[in-house]
Amino acid sequence: MSGIPSRARFEAPRKRPPVRAAAALAAATLAVTGCGGSDSASSERPPVPEPDATYGGVLTAAEAPPPAGFTPLNIEGVKINAPQGWEVDQGEGVLCMRPPGQATCGYGAIEVRPKAAERHPANWPKKDSAFHKDDGWAAEPDTCRSLNTAEAGNVGIRESKLNLVGDGLTTHADGLRSHYSTWKVTCENDDVFEVRLWFLPESDVLVYAWSVDQRYDSLYLTVAESMDVTEYKQRNSEQERRDEDEDEDRDDD
Repeated sequence: MSGIPSRARFEAPRKRPPVRAAAALAAATLAVTGCGGSDSASSERPPVPEPDATYGGVLTAAEAPPPAGFTPLNIEGVKINAPQGWEVDQGEGVLCMRPPGQATCGYGAIEVRPKAAERHPANWPKKDSAFHKDDGWAAEPDTCRSLNTAEAGNVGIRESKLNLVGDGLTTHADGLRSHYSTWKVTCENDDVFEVRLWFLPESDVLVYAWSVDQRYDSLYLTVAESMDVTEYKQRNSEQERRDEDEDEDRDDD
């Protein structure tokens, strides 16, 4: 395994929840995106909750510094804190944090991907709400990622099971809530590994623990919770307006 692997993309239709009254008094109109994302999983699981939808819309104060032991990072306006001592790789559309001693963006690493599903050839994990299904832990969920097999990539999968922690949502630094999915995956050789995914379907941003190193069990959630997509969403809105203006200019011609 070398470099940054390409593996991620996702789904969710768009809704726009009402902005709180306090926000309306604070600023003219601050639109807040949300999503309804329907899940076709069995009824034993909780229905897909409303993520990306608890942002109060209140203008934030000056940005707080990261907590001790973390370094702030930014990829295309997506802000997130990396644990100090972890190596960071950044390529087109993906930021990877690698724990000490991990040479590639694989076992134990954390990926951050803006425009995740949009850039993925299979629209993973957005397509068909894959982020909420037993086999949705990868676009091609067929290769074992345990510590002993991840590098070789030659061991298959016996079964995988989606587990939702609590209500299946995580609140981030900007107030948005993502779908939080974890999977227990059993390999054909009986190795077991865990995958964790935080996904904002409306914003199309993911944080992905490709194969969890249990030594950093609580750290994964701490990193994910630090994510702030405010700047990212503003950039996208501005780009959409520019594109609309260009389309109008061409129509006028």
